[in-house]
Amino acid sequence: MARWAPLLFVFLWSTGFLGAKYGLPHAAPLSFLLVRYLLVIALMAALALALRASWPGDVRQWFHIGASGLMVHGLYLSGVFIAIGAGLPAGVAALVVGLQPLLTATLAGRLLGETVLTRQWLGLALGFAGVALVVADKLGSGFGPAALVPAFVALLGITCGTLYQKRFCPRFDWRSGAVAQFLPAAVVTGLVVLVQDSYRVEWTGEFVFALGWLVLVLSVGAISLLNWLIRHGSAVNVASLFYLTPPVTALLAWLLFGETLAGLALFGMALAVWGVYLSRR
Repeated sequence: MARWAPLLFVFLWSTGFLGAKYGLPHAAPLSFLLVRYLLVIALMAALALALRASWPGDVRQWFHIGASGLMVHGLYLSGVFIAIGAGLPAGVAALVVGLQPLLTATLAGRLLGETVLTRQWLGLALGFAGVALVVADKLGSGFGPAALVPAFVALLGITCGTLYQKRFCPRFDWRSGAVAQFLPAAVVTGLVVLVQDSYRVEWTGEFVFALGWLVLVLSVGAISLLNWLIRHGSAVNVASLFYLTPPVTALLAWLLFGETLAGLALFGMALAVWGVYLSRR
């Protein structure tokens, strides 16, 4: 599990951008996420009850798990979906969120007492340089500040959420914990959709496929792996894995959609992999 969980997590997490590519043309970003959250809550609640999973024991535990979920799911996913919906290229969004390992390493020592070695700092820097090379050819697209702001909100959400979870609630049952994490994200997202009167979903075949993939593969599979990794590893080690998401996404887009990969991007992939190796060794 310790050997294969990081690799499986990176692969599954990378497919999230492809799911958004299929689904977002048929739904408003927050409407898409609200339906996704509600389905995950229903699925995981039924699974937890059927398997008699243990639930959070007190109000404090519910609060900590819910707060981490609001940041990891609510802020991160909303920021990414709104940014892409506002015209930000997926590669640029990945580059902004790619700052997470460096930001995590900066805060981990202060908040968690973790020691970040010089070799890890070097690996984080190489990883970010590799990510930048992978998405360099996508930086020419025109976009405004309105598209960048939600991307930085997503960056803060995933960074603060993983640090918060590592500090206050590293261990919980993945089945009932998913309900506790997604519930506040669904409530806040639903309130925003209600106030803005912005609900829009077209139940096309592509949307149903994208929704099913994001619910089962991402929100159940990848998030469960992320919770396991946070519980068993340091915050810096877990965060460094996110450097591999843009290269793997670019590779999958090449295989599935025929998107080209320049020689610079291939070099960036190798650099990102080497950086993650140094950070986690």
